[in-house]
Amino acid sequence: MSDLRSLIEEMVTRHLPDDSHFLVEVKISPKGDQSLLNILIDADQGVTIETCAKISRAVSNEIEEKNLIDNAYRIEVSSPGVDFPFSGSRQYMKNIGRELKVFLEDGKEIKGKLLSVGEKEFTLQVKKKEKGKKATEEEASYAFEDVKKSIVQVSFK
Repeated sequence: MSDLRSLIEEMVTRHLPDDSHFLVEVKISPKGDQSLLNILIDADQGVTIETCAKISRAVSNEIEEKNLIDNAYRIEVSSPGVDFPFSGSRQYMKNIGRELKVFLEDGKEIKGKLLSVGEKEFTLQVKKKEKGKKATEEEASYAFEDVKKSIVQVSFK
């Protein structure tokens, strides 16, 4: 399965319309008597339905031409959505200025506004509250390697 996933990842990457688009994840799972190929793509300025459809057709055609999957399969191409954890620094970059909830490997949870992203870390503006004092805001940096997952916090204000 991992060989097939690698092949599909290569196909998707080849069929992306430009450098502003990138692959987030390819997941292959059995669904009854067929396989489900779930392909998540993203872009610096968002993904259109047309782009998802083009990639779906191109990858399906290539799978058929190369006869990569013996049984029936269904392919779904979409963007990750706001509740999907980030998988790379590029997703952090496109969300600068948004509120994040970060789960660290040591079990801590941090909420803050994403200020900047570097090669190995990112910086949040977090609220620091001490008992009996007014909350203050400070900048704190976190290494990507210390992060279990990060998700966007949707605000309805």
